[in-house]
Amino acid sequence: MTTRILVTGGAGFIGSHYVRALLAQDDGRVEVTVLDALTYAGRRVNLDAVRGDPRFSFVHGDIGDAILVDRLLARHDQVVHLAAETHVDRSIAGAADFVTTNVTGTHTLLEAAVRHGIDVFVQVSTDEVYGSIEAGSWPETDPLDPNSPYAASKASADLLALAQHRTHGLDVRITRCSNNYGPRQFPEKLIPLFVTRLFEGRPVPLYGDGRNVRDWLHVTDHAQGIELVRRGGRAGEVYNIGGGTELSNRELTGLLLEACGADWDLVQEVPDRKGHDLRYSVDWGKIRSELGYTPRVDFTAGLAATVDWYRRRRDWWEPLLPASSAGVVGQR
Repeated sequence: MTTRILVTGGAGFIGSHYVRALLAQDDGRVEVTVLDALTYAGRRVNLDAVRGDPRFSFVHGDIGDAILVDRLLARHDQVVHLAAETHVDRSIAGAADFVTTNVTGTHTLLEAAVRHGIDVFVQVSTDEVYGSIEAGSWPETDPLDPNSPYAASKASADLLALAQHRTHGLDVRITRCSNNYGPRQFPEKLIPLFVTRLFEGRPVPLYGDGRNVRDWLHVTDHAQGIELVRRGGRAGEVYNIGGGTELSNRELTGLLLEACGADWDLVQEVPDRKGHDLRYSVDWGKIRSELGYTPRVDFTAGLAATVDWYRRRRDWWEPLLPASSAGVVGQR
């Protein structure tokens, strides 16, 4: 029996990796439709590898378009919801797009999912909804305490999803991931921003003293975690997805300088971001014990391969530089 899956935001960084991995299973049991508005971070080229696959189709549209969403969900069995505004700095500069897409757009999808009896709705979220943690790691049961407008909008979406499960019985499963890295990430986030600037001999901006700590997760491991939850997760449950490599931004900067053959004189310390969370760390024991998840990509190897991809694929990122360097600093 074929499962018809709607993937929102499937032309973006994480979404396109997930779609390619899903179709690479080649078991003939899934059909995938991508719904993507193709805003600045969504690119058709990210899906070139699957464009000719008869199991794949693409719809250019917005998750806030209630008529379109209703028509699409009427002919799908499951939803994997990745469409979102995700860049913290942009949310601080102006939160309207984040509320429109992450909150209202998610609400539109959920209402249609209930109406059409969708089998599974995977809400892809972020560790940032928990706030900041000085020591230890967040389990899924910890209260939400978001600090940025981006994190608040994702927390709102998570709560809306859980409310539809508790009120209407919709099979909602939420994933919350740590910082992603890998090929095809839009060059506003820390790793691609620093790498592309260093390749051009341009300075890179380091917020404050660089003490902020993040756990790093390769995008293919994130895709693996999402798929495990789609296939075997429990309704109404939250699953943290971590990478197992915690680094301060200063430590990561040193690794990137070394990988790009650059020196610390290209690092410019800039004023810290407003409300900058000091540390994120998720406890991913639940997805490991229930679903068998474990990160497969060693960070050292994954980072080297990522840097090499950006070194070889200037054709992918050079056209994006004017939009990504307009005063926006890339650090979650």
